[in-house]
Amino acid sequence: MQDLNGYRVAILATDGYERSELMTPRGTFREAGAAVDVVSPKSGEIRSWDQTDWGDTVPVDRDVAGASVDDYDVLVLPGGQINPDKLRLEPKAVGFVADFAATGKPLAAICHGPWMLVEADVIRGRAVTSYPSIRTDLVNAGAEWTDQPVVTDGTLITSRNPGDLAAFCAAIADAVTESAAVKRSA
Repeated sequence: MQDLNGYRVAILATDGYERSELMTPRGTFREAGAAVDVVSPKSGEIRSWDQTDWGDTVPVDRDVAGASVDDYDVLVLPGGQINPDKLRLEPKAVGFVADFAATGKPLAAICHGPWMLVEADVIRGRAVTSYPSIRTDLVNAGAEWTDQPVVTDGTLITSRNPGDLAAFCAAIADAVTESAAVKRSA
C-alpha cells in the first residue's frame, strides 16, 4: 500500500453498514497514514449489520450536514443492504455524493454502495460493478455493469463484495495518489 500520509478519506455510512466494507478500508487507510472520517447523517455511533444480526458499532467523526467535499481526497461508500438504502433517503447524504462526484476526486463504492451513485445520478454512461442483486438498478440508471472484482472508470471505483476488499482498497489508494500527482503537476 502506498504511503497515504497527508490524505483525507471520508467514509459515508449509517446504521446497517456491512462491517468489513467499512472497517477494512478504514483500517487499511489509517495504517497507510491517511486521516479517515466516518461521515453520517446520524451522530454518536452507527451499528453494523454482520451476517444475520446487528454487529458492533463505530463512532461517527463528522455529521454529513457539516462535512465539506473540499476537506477530503476520496469518498468511500460501503455497502450492506440496509446502509445505502437508508442513506439514499437522506438528502444531505445524496447531495454529498453528488457534490463529491462533481469534484473529479476519487469516489469508491462497494457491494450495495453503488445505490448511492444511482440516487445521486452520477453513474449514467459509467462502467461499474456491484453486488449482483443491484445490477438491474445500475443498468436502469444508465451504467455499464460488469462482473469483475474492481471496475475503475476514471476516478470512479466500484467492487462487488467483501471478497474484493484487498483489490478495492488498492485501487482506491492508486486513484488517490494518481489524482494528487495530476493536481500537483497542473
